[in-house]
Amino acid sequence: MLGRPSLLLSRSGSFRPENLGQNAMAMIGNLCFTIFVVGVLVFTIIAATYQPEDPLFHPSAKITNFLTSKSNATFRADDSVVRTGEDFLGVNQTAFTTFINLNDVDVPENADSGGVTENNLDCSGKIDDPVDCTDPDMFHLLMRAAIEKFKDIHFYRFGKPVRGSNDSSCHMAWRFRPKEGKTAAFYKDYRSFVVSRSENCTLDVVSIGDYHSGGNARKRKRKNREGSDRTLGKLDEGFEKVTPKTVGEPIALPVVGEAVNDSLPVVESESSFGNGKYLIYSGGGDRCKSMSHYLWSFMCALGEAQYLNRTLIMDLSICLSKIYTSSGVDEEGKDFRFYFDFEHLKDSASVLDQVQFWSDWDQWHKKDRLSLHLVEDFRITPMKLSGVQDTLIMRKFGSVEPDNYWYRVCEGETESVVQRPWHLVWKSRRLMDIVSAISSRLNWDYDSVHVVRGEKARNRAMWPHLVEDTSPEALLSSLQDKIDDGRNLYIATNEPDTSFFDPLKDKYSTHFLHEYKDLWDEKSEWYVETAKLNNGTPVEFDGYMRASVDTEVFFRGKKQVETFNDLTRDCKDGINTCTSSS
Repeated sequence: MLGRPSLLLSRSGSFRPENLGQNAMAMIGNLCFTIFVVGVLVFTIIAATYQPEDPLFHPSAKITNFLTSKSNATFRADDSVVRTGEDFLGVNQTAFTTFINLNDVDVPENADSGGVTENNLDCSGKIDDPVDCTDPDMFHLLMRAAIEKFKDIHFYRFGKPVRGSNDSSCHMAWRFRPKEGKTAAFYKDYRSFVVSRSENCTLDVVSIGDYHSGGNARKRKRKNREGSDRTLGKLDEGFEKVTPKTVGEPIALPVVGEAVNDSLPVVESESSFGNGKYLIYSGGGDRCKSMSHYLWSFMCALGEAQYLNRTLIMDLSICLSKIYTSSGVDEEGKDFRFYFDFEHLKDSASVLDQVQFWSDWDQWHKKDRLSLHLVEDFRITPMKLSGVQDTLIMRKFGSVEPDNYWYRVCEGETESVVQRPWHLVWKSRRLMDIVSAISSRLNWDYDSVHVVRGEKARNRAMWPHLVEDTSPEALLSSLQDKIDDGRNLYIATNEPDTSFFDPLKDKYSTHFLHEYKDLWDEKSEWYVETAKLNNGTPVEFDGYMRASVDTEVFFRGKKQVETFNDLTRDCKDGINTCTSSS
């Protein structure tokens, strides 16, 4: 009891006037420290839970902005069709204005009513003689006929005509793109022309065949050709130059429709192998993930290889995620070349197939004392490896996700140093040739609508309005102010029963992907070429391929109507995920 008054007196002494300044400073210091601790805690929680938008599935302008920014490198998986290098090229970056007009094609002096009269030829008894497809006047006749018939495309190159399937036909190739094309790519077609000769020796084009009907005019590529010959301003072998008004600067672009040479690169000699520097990624948790996840990680590896000036050793055998397979299970053994343009990749970057690489390594590494540098921590940055002199750098990834994802290498400080080289990876030109064939059958004169249903329509909690907003009645209402009556309308959709859209047939000529299945069936060029890549085993036209072709045909419509931008109030990624730019 005696101690309490003295304690109280001691405590009350701290409130004496001479102590008030010190107490105030102490209280302010404690308050500031508390605010700092709370701020750090809030920032940590936000940083741990934040997931930025995946940039791969935005329109190309937004992707370009992303690629030039220094945003967080963390990837968020998506089952959409991935965007690749050619999608990042803006149309205004290319010389697409330098196309060939009728005025650029010479009119022979002996032209008569659209035809050409042969010189110094007595036609009596010779009407059925073979036409001369190599004659310059014939060349100009065929060019004018093509330009006059196909009014929805621009022509950029014409190939020299060659003899067709009989004495009255010629085959001719040309490079073109649609007049209202929104993608930075060229297309190549080669068609059969039926030519008639009248009694006065006048030659006329009677008909022009279907897409790729002129196979004799298709030039096979040399096996070891350089990638630089696929540029605007440099002609392919067999092409005749018809000069437009102006010529643009050379720029590498996809040319859909040309023969594809995606044979595997080989090391020519032991000395060249020993003098090389290589990078390989081994293991990890990226396998059998979505295609977007796969590409995001692969591009990180390719970017590091370029930064280190090393050849990337890549596994061409990939695992297709079950979200794309008809069996509903992950499927191993798919070839990279089924989905991406390996010819462009090997022509533009230094890559080797890992099967070939390990065969050469086993043969020569002991003899030539080739060394290996093993890296098992993704936090070791490419910058720290720039001085490594060993022949091979192997990044080995463990079994714990997500730290075993390849793309983790490109996060943090690495993101601002190592850039993903998107321009090196294009879509498979075999698949894009199917896209071109479908668009050509529609004469490149169609509008398109993308109708998302499937799993999203069944998930009312995340997409509460999607079912009603994509019903036939709602579609007719939404499209009436966007698409003119009677137009060809391509419907890209994951709705398996296309009869669902029958009510639209009263206003539009509707078209669906399955109508063109002859382009990938057993008699198709795609079927034959992919089987060759697969050691003679037929390749299934799988769910990812279908979605890829469906989406690309949609993108080539003159008018395009999107599900989440134009048809529904729901957000693409579910409730409360909309942004002002989506």
